Amino acid sequence: MSDPVADVVASCRQGDRDAQRELFETFEVTVYRLAIRMVGTADAADVTQQVFLQLFRSIDQFRGESRFSTWLYRLAVNECLQHIRRRKPAAQLPVDLEPPDHSPSPAVQAEQRDLLEQALEKLPTDLRAIFLLREVEKLDYARIADVLEIAEGTVASRLNRARGTLRKHLAELGWEP
Repeated sequence: MSDPVADVVASCRQGDRDAQRELFETFEVTVYRLAIRMVGTADAADVTQQVFLQLFRSIDQFRGESRFSTWLYRLAVNECLQHIRRRKPAAQLPVDLEPPDHSPSPAVQAEQRDLLEQALEKLPTDLRAIFLLREVEKLDYARIADVLEIAEGTVASRLNRARGTLRKHLAELGWEP
């Protein structure tokens, strides 16, 4: 049984435009969703486009040692981090996170979301990436380690540090659990 993504990747390597379109359509939402959370809504479309340009330029570098989606996450995270480094330091970072279902009112949800956006913005980019890959994208530690090219133990320690730092920033912003 052949892997349909591997078949599409192989066709992309041959310059097949239909295969490139199929790969884009299959993974566009995933990359865009990560980009929104890493760089904000205003820049997410541009970053997503850059990720796919980079993907098609470097598709021959995918060796198949990990899942294609893991390799694509790595490209996306790297592009997001580069974008953040190039951006003005004072730029606002809106993060589109779904509000928790248990919130009592839309006003409370909006306030909690704003506080979370502000707290996430204060996280160092490496901690923000790990937090979003785990808590929003639901990747396991092994995939995050592959995406970021770090050890699983490092993922665990940085995720722990990200959560603690996020709690501290939320408390500073007046969040009440």
